Amino acid sequence: MKTNVAVFFGGRSVEHEISVISALQAIAAFDKEKYEIVPIYISKQGRWYTGPKLLDIRNYRDMNRLVAESEEVFMRPEYGDYNLYKVNTGMFSKRNPVAAELHVAVPVLHGTTVEDGIFEGVLETIGIPYAGCNTLSSANGMDKITMKMILRSEGIPVVDYVWFTDHEWNSGKDAIVARVEEKLGYPVIVKPANLGSSVGIGKAADRAALIEKINNAEKFSQRIIVEHMIENLKEINCSVLGDTDERISSVLEEPIKSGDFLSYEDKYMGGTKTNAGMQSSDKRIPAELPADMTGRIRNMASDTFRVLSCHGVSRIDVMIDEKDNSVYVNEINTIPGSLSFYLWEASGISFTQLMDRLVALALKRKRAADRKTFTYDRNIFALGGGTKGGVKGAKSPKFKG
Repeated sequence: MKTNVAVFFGGRSVEHEISVISALQAIAAFDKEKYEIVPIYISKQGRWYTGPKLLDIRNYRDMNRLVAESEEVFMRPEYGDYNLYKVNTGMFSKRNPVAAELHVAVPVLHGTTVEDGIFEGVLETIGIPYAGCNTLSSANGMDKITMKMILRSEGIPVVDYVWFTDHEWNSGKDAIVARVEEKLGYPVIVKPANLGSSVGIGKAADRAALIEKINNAEKFSQRIIVEHMIENLKEINCSVLGDTDERISSVLEEPIKSGDFLSYEDKYMGGTKTNAGMQSSDKRIPAELPADMTGRIRNMASDTFRVLSCHGVSRIDVMIDEKDNSVYVNEINTIPGSLSFYLWEASGISFTQLMDRLVALALKRKRAADRKTFTYDRNIFALGGGTKGGVKGAKSPKFKG
């Protein structure tokens, strides 16, 4: 019997198209003798669709036509119900309301509302085994501010930073500019706190540029982070696969950037194929680094994965300050572009084997979770407890106006 794997992709995210590319790559890599793949595309409006036309990337040139020719579906927020239901099934219709029975979910989603723990929470509510980080680690990994706070508290180095909300910025720009200049100086990098793929990121070498870049970043996020910019910078990426108890790190890559930092175009538009994805960008694999530096970065990536309680496959991006060879964690991608399969192929694990491991990890976590106690088989109402005073409960002190 085959395992029915739901691959979720798309979503209400600025990284929608990148998710489509990554997902179609992953779907193509699955061993079709072992798995029955159910593609579930989440439109930019947040509606779910399935169907064979979703498997051809050329169909995404006309998304309105694509969804019109696909089956709209949904899952019930009911624990233990793993069915995928058809939306267009009338009460008296003889049509089977179930589109597919699912066994495992593999989210291949990038960006806000889908990679930040929100979608993962939906899957946890349903209880279906799923690959990748859970709600907590997804949220912490997606938010650059929270992530840096956690890593710094655990002794993992990150660059100095200042953070604030869009409301704070719009009500007190002068104070924030002064704080950035006092703590960080120039140049700095301005980022939305919870976006990936270099969306909304900009360099500021003076006050005017700082204000301009923050005004741009706050269009994308309610929280903004400004970081010290390393001028003698070498960027290195490392993928980690496993869970907090057992994990392995990949070979390293050095992305080749066209400017001061790796841009959206550097990452996704460096190749010639429409569906080339993250692996199409220019890079050196393995990165040309001394053995001791390579080991140091792989250990740092593994520690970051553990400290953030990650699961499945992630990519940790680090920065080397070539002035003194200091190394800092820049960010973690809890669902990396192309699932970092090219790093695992260079490490001796094929894309097909990677997808096998992700499914196995999802099932392993589900078995472990099922051994925990979440509720007690005792009804305090049936035992007469908690009813004293009726629905009003205990008396509260009165407020005096």
